[in-house]
Amino acid sequence: MKKVNSLGARIFQYFMQGVLLLAPVFITGWFIYSVFQWLDNLIPLKFKLQGKENIYLPGLGVVIILIVITVAGYVSSFFLISKLLSFFDHLLEKTPGVKIIYGFVKDFSEAFGGKKRKFTKPVLVSIYQDDVYQVGFITNEDLKEFDLLEHVSVYIPNSYAVAGNLFLVKRARVKALDHVSPTDAMKFAISGGVADVE
Repeated sequence: MKKVNSLGARIFQYFMQGVLLLAPVFITGWFIYSVFQWLDNLIPLKFKLQGKENIYLPGLGVVIILIVITVAGYVSSFFLISKLLSFFDHLLEKTPGVKIIYGFVKDFSEAFGGKKRKFTKPVLVSIYQDDVYQVGFITNEDLKEFDLLEHVSVYIPNSYAVAGNLFLVKRARVKALDHVSPTDAMKFAISGGVADVE
């Protein structure tokens, strides 16, 4: 009976090892495939050849989207176009209703990858207890508009989620992580502390 239990335990152990080995690969593949499909379906192109049904070319929609984005980035570097885009940007920021959505999306995208990148200063911050820390990012060091001269704003991402919380804390409760890259700090925080920090 013990041998049967031992064999069952070993099979279960091998099964769990297989799950741990294959899950990251399949989940990553599924995510990339889903994003690819979503982008590709934004421009569903079908061609009709002589005497044949419509032919769908997978990936062509993604290629067109990438080309359009790249050309838009290139064209926006011209002086006249940049002035026109700046005017359009100003118009959207002043339009009632639209300005809330546009401003949020613009600020969020620029915080991650634009000229105003915000998640570049990883820190350890003590919020609830003096000797307990959370990984976060300083997003603003000047909080005069809130009458908080000794405070900084720290964004703390939630583990296994894209959401997070913003705290306004005293500088004394924040420790800079100069030796840790922002990418590693974000990975560490989002993974719940299981990702390796190089």
